[in-house]
Amino acid sequence: MVATECVPFIKVGGLADVVGTLSVALKEKKHDVRVIVPSYQKIAAGNYKLKKLPLRLMIPLGNGTWHVATVSMAKVRGVPVYFIENASFFDRPEVYGDSGGDYPDNRERYIFFQRAVLEVIKTLKFVPSIIHCHDWQTGLIPVYLKTLYDKDQFFNKTATVFSIHNISYHGQFPAETMETAGIPWTEFTFDKIEHYSHINFLKAGINYSDMIATVSPGYGEEIQTPQYGCEMDPVIAMRKDRLVGILNGIDYAYWNPSADALIASPFNAGNLSGKADCKRQLQSILGFSSDPAAFLMGCVSRFDLQKGFDLIVHAAPHFMRLKAQLAVLGRGHPGFEDAMRELSRIYPGRITVCNEFNEPLAHKIYAGSDAFLMPSRFEPCGLSQMIAMAYGTPPMVHSTGGLGDTVKHFSISTGVGNGFSFNYPEVMELKGAFDVAERTFRDKVSWNRLVQNCFASRFTWDKSAARYIELYRNAKLFKSTHR
Repeated sequence: MVATECVPFIKVGGLADVVGTLSVALKEKKHDVRVIVPSYQKIAAGNYKLKKLPLRLMIPLGNGTWHVATVSMAKVRGVPVYFIENASFFDRPEVYGDSGGDYPDNRERYIFFQRAVLEVIKTLKFVPSIIHCHDWQTGLIPVYLKTLYDKDQFFNKTATVFSIHNISYHGQFPAETMETAGIPWTEFTFDKIEHYSHINFLKAGINYSDMIATVSPGYGEEIQTPQYGCEMDPVIAMRKDRLVGILNGIDYAYWNPSADALIASPFNAGNLSGKADCKRQLQSILGFSSDPAAFLMGCVSRFDLQKGFDLIVHAAPHFMRLKAQLAVLGRGHPGFEDAMRELSRIYPGRITVCNEFNEPLAHKIYAGSDAFLMPSRFEPCGLSQMIAMAYGTPPMVHSTGGLGDTVKHFSISTGVGNGFSFNYPEVMELKGAFDVAERTFRDKVSWNRLVQNCFASRFTWDKSAARYIELYRNAKLFKSTHR
């Protein structure tokens, strides 16, 4: 596994959860799994008991410079995780950028990382059947294996899988990046790496890998369309026979309301009294009235247009007319942060906004909310809706990507469904879904059935890991028949 994030060591988004938990799930199925990530400042500062390895590698960048890579290692539930160290590239407060935007040398940082990955693998003498690359920051590895390392017997039987976690992030840089990356100019064509006279790392990963994965079946279909493909839909179309959408899972050992030390009281499907305690605690912490009849909605999210925060901002006054309570946790676009804080000022004691990364509070919101708000304009997979359901909290979502795969609209008449969904990312649609949810909340028999349906909705890594193993076998088969 090659990625830029991995729980529990470093996390910016859902990529970290996938890399960490999928690796453990594969390990539990008796596969020999190793993970390689950059050694960021936050990892070094954490209490992870890193073991320094006696490795010192010189990694070339095509501009004539060489950079030193050293390596540390730790284990997570039996899976070795290797950290590639270079202070000038990775000893920084954040992962991808700061308040001013992306780090200006991300091109060099991740070219160095990818070159170092292959050299570290060789030095460790670990011959992988599969190198599973995640997102654009690893998209050149399949290119290197078919160009610079094409004659290297060490990787002779190594196949590649490239995962697209969010197709809107491309890693696109000027053409001269070919020199920095050390890739032959023969690869700079529209059917390979070139994209509008630039090099595109995401396109490279798609075109050169043996198989392509994305994080839900629904998103796999969506990215083949102009609406969601972010200019990559023609590229995907050329390789759609190699594309598989596999739904992410969550770690139910961690997201477990019956054993969660961060919430007020444990609970489960058979005993919901603890969930009522969690609601009272959350209301108290956030300054809400301790009213069991209040419809309390939670939202743990990045403040971003993708996450539908424009819809939330415009629909919030409608929520308040029906005396709902709204707890929002997260950070993101300053404009949305300001707008949500203004709403909390207009509706004190009804809307509370916490602009921070606060894991304990996130657990309390998942456990103590009546419903979970997630109106994303697009969502490759989404984990929050799965976590909410694990805590018996029905999600309210725009039916897109992984949200459409996991959340089925609840019907009072049939008792079937595990949440509330709407089909178009529009304010009136969100208001309508809220109205249905709020009415259902008042019908305690129906609401209890819905909550039980949430508990019964299980998105384990065991099933998804089995599909990845099948994908890896197909990648090996594809490589052996197309040499």
